Amino acid sequence: MNMNMNSTTTSNPKKQCLSVVKDEVVGGGGGGGGKWESLNPEILALIFTRLSAEERVGVLPVVCKSFAACVHGPYCWAEIDIDQWCRKMDRTGFQVDSAVRKLVRRTRGTVRRLSAFKVGDPGFAYVANCGRFLRVLQIPMSDVTDKMVERHAISFENMAVLDISYCLKITCKGLESFGKNCKTLVHLRRNMPLPEVLPSYNVNGTGIKPDDSEAMIIADTMPGLQHLELCYGRFGDVGLEAILAKCTALTHLDIRGCWSVKLDGDLEDRCYQLQEFKSPWHDEFDNEASSGSDSDGANADVESSSDED
Repeated sequence: MNMNMNSTTTSNPKKQCLSVVKDEVVGGGGGGGGKWESLNPEILALIFTRLSAEERVGVLPVVCKSFAACVHGPYCWAEIDIDQWCRKMDRTGFQVDSAVRKLVRRTRGTVRRLSAFKVGDPGFAYVANCGRFLRVLQIPMSDVTDKMVERHAISFENMAVLDISYCLKITCKGLESFGKNCKTLVHLRRNMPLPEVLPSYNVNGTGIKPDDSEAMIIADTMPGLQHLELCYGRFGDVGLEAILAKCTALTHLDIRGCWSVKLDGDLEDRCYQLQEFKSPWHDEFDNEASSGSDSDGANADVESSSDED
């Protein structure tokens, strides 16, 4: 498999380390020959998944045949995280989609998590066709369209965690399709760009009226949400009221930068009754521990999603 990774791995110290393992354990020194060859692929995969996808693809196959066979099989790829690889060297959508298809194909339909950046319609469609066990889908800043989401959302009925932050081609239509088909969804990230990045989308004191449509769709179609991130959304108090009223399982809410939210009436009190709430005016520097708590919550969702399988 070629993910254009060779140039970044030829001098990787892990390659030298693994070559030593082959010489000392597989090939002979110290009387350990054959031990790696006899290990079950599932056991090898438990070790290999501690490495990045880039290292698994570019380093492990050159060590020995058993390593190569394991990496080309499904056990190493139940969870696919190529987000950092996608961001390196400004990968094109074609390169990302190609890598997604190749890695998902290796799972033989058992992929449970995909984390990638700049995924396009072809990659999304392929994941949908092979991802009936998918629990976590994180595709921020992707070019997936409403049309593709409406066509394939039904394939993600077991999904628990969804990150479609900065996916500007997904609108209310796509969001509604996810909500209607993904009934087990508990964590949604739908953060949008900062006002200075995309002024036409955001509200920053410019007099643009609030748009509660996405918030209303979330409230109507995703009542089981526990974690919700909507930073720099355009909704106001009406949308927030609907979310609080209908998403009764909600424990974590992040609406930083949602300038149209005023928290009038009892909205502020209701928000602060949640386990964790970040207001439109939340300042991370005032509460450095908040960032760690948020990360732990997201990781807990991912881990619990995997454990449920």
